[in-house]
Amino acid sequence: MNNFEVEGHLIELRADGYLLNMRDWTPALAEAIALSEGLTLTEQHWDVINIMREYYKEYNTSPVLKLLRREISKQYGKDRASVEALDTLFPYGVQKQGSRLAGVPLAQLDAELDQSQRVQSIVNSSSARKVAPTHFNDQFDFNGKVIKVYASGNLLNLEDWNEGLADVLAQKENIKLTDEHWKVVNFLRKFYFKYGVTPMVKVLIKHMTEELGKDAANREHMYQLFPGGPARQGSRIAGLPSPQGCIDE
Repeated sequence: MNNFEVEGHLIELRADGYLLNMRDWTPALAEAIALSEGLTLTEQHWDVINIMREYYKEYNTSPVLKLLRREISKQYGKDRASVEALDTLFPYGVQKQGSRLAGVPLAQLDAELDQSQRVQSIVNSSSARKVAPTHFNDQFDFNGKVIKVYASGNLLNLEDWNEGLADVLAQKENIKLTDEHWKVVNFLRKFYFKYGVTPMVKVLIKHMTEELGKDAANREHMYQLFPGGPARQGSRIAGLPSPQGCIDE
């Protein structure tokens, strides 16, 4: 653990340079950390830092690089969102260095996360609500093949998924897939294979609204389709890892 003094206050950092307590973050601290890394923050640096902080504030998770670049492009244009431009601003990488300066956790792709930790969180949450799972939580046979899932019900091997398996997964959860269900399932899969993460419901609704319109992403309707949550239950049926952050709030 490292200590960092700013304006007379002793701020504790973890060994990797991230804040021990995110509430300690201030612009002055960001400036001081940047200087210690040989970087003087400009307006363009602050544009990126503020996007990272606003994203975390809204979704309680940091944006992966592709989502970060998408937000930068929307606000400041594609040139500002290029990998080359971001590498020039943040020599140690916009993900690692930028998130340190923004005082938010490092974003990780689903493939880099410890699935067991996320599963245990879901299990603990379900236990607290005393809700018995209706999904598969170990393994089952499908067309002569053993399909393995995590305790959360999400597939262990994403390549096992197909539309027939999706029907079986849905039936286990008392859902008969309609065209409306498939809109959500297909969007979840499209998002995952584009950005590398399964979206929580806030991100899912935002992106579906932008691409398909408000009617397609009506929150109440989506919960009617997936009573267990469009993100949590939808990800299981879509054959994807469980979402990050505040999943279905």
